[in-house]
Amino acid sequence: MHVEEVEIHGHIIDSLLLPKVLDLILTRGGSYTIKEIRVGQRQQDSSHARIEVRAPSSETLEQILGDIHDHGAVAVAAQDGVTVAADMDGAFPEGFYSTTNYRTQVRLDGEWIDVEDQEMDCGILVDAEGASARCVPMTEVRKGDRIVTGRQGLRVLPGEMQVRHSLFEFMASPVSSEKPKGVTVREIAQAMRRTREAGEKILAVLGPAVVHTGSVEHICAMIRMGYLNVLFAGNALATHDIELNLYGTSLGISADRGLPTEEGHEHHLRAINTVRRLGGIKTAVERGVIKAGIMHDCVRYRVPYVLAGSIRDDGPLPDVITDVLAAQRVMREHCRGVGFALMVATALHAIATGNLLPAWVKVACVDINPATVTKLTDRGSIQTVGVVTDAEPFLRALVAELAKPLEDAKKG
Repeated sequence: MHVEEVEIHGHIIDSLLLPKVLDLILTRGGSYTIKEIRVGQRQQDSSHARIEVRAPSSETLEQILGDIHDHGAVAVAAQDGVTVAADMDGAFPEGFYSTTNYRTQVRLDGEWIDVEDQEMDCGILVDAEGASARCVPMTEVRKGDRIVTGRQGLRVLPGEMQVRHSLFEFMASPVSSEKPKGVTVREIAQAMRRTREAGEKILAVLGPAVVHTGSVEHICAMIRMGYLNVLFAGNALATHDIELNLYGTSLGISADRGLPTEEGHEHHLRAINTVRRLGGIKTAVERGVIKAGIMHDCVRYRVPYVLAGSIRDDGPLPDVITDVLAAQRVMREHCRGVGFALMVATALHAIATGNLLPAWVKVACVDINPATVTKLTDRGSIQTVGVVTDAEPFLRALVAELAKPLEDAKKG
């Protein structure tokens, strides 16, 4: 038998990490012996376990160790991480370590160093002095970069369990259309308040249905109250928001009457053309052409926005970043310092943003289609709480909750 001793510590009992690790060992064809276990006596105490992992072959053992590594299990005999110089631009060396969205540390010169800019599906770049490390996407690798390979000298720190006083720690399943919406809205509002009080940013990822369903004023209210600090969207959200301001329609449908208007199918294209002739959204706002709406308030209250384009875009607006890698880079920059993300009525932009966020950033995903939230969690954003409902009633209730005085909110 091939043998390796690993250890795992943290909230491994109440978060079910220890059972997960033991189950993975067995299902991958191995066996184990728990050599030592210390269980915390209080909820805030951490626990520790040392496990002897056995497998019938070295290949099976390596597979097991790789699977349990992402759950925080590391070799007892600590060694420094191994780096290999990238041999070309835009690609990792063979055997590179693929990151998760959990906090990760690499051992350099005998010390455990936090990996910065934590993000899933990246590599780990160690600086030339060997004093720091950060996540780096594949496309940004340059020849000669020192990239961590293998699992040696790496440890993953799964999310810490906290006192279960909020929706994000307590709700058992991420997606349901039958969860109490009032409780959900209150918990999300409280999470947004805590984020703002901590000096962290609140990110909104919005789809065009926010405009179609009559939710523009709700988003503007959040901007004015300081509960929206960064906006991610596509060409459609901005276009229909501007169309609504210029023509009173969204996709040609009158916002007042709910009926198609004459020549309304042209309104979105005419809105795009107006902005393109002026050179951009900011100029259109400054010249008084765009007088209200989400994009207007983003400019007025200096809320940065990233409009990432797609192959199906009309126009697009001049502010849209049509190079997807360039858009990804800008989104990555704005994700730094985000403590909470609210994603409403958008599947592709929500998943793209979820891929960029570390696991400790709380996410609320609101969509009429439960498959949107399922896809987000399946991609690894397991910190997501899903709300299956239409955008407008949810946002209306959220704004009302955020507008409550702090004392009333605490009572609620």
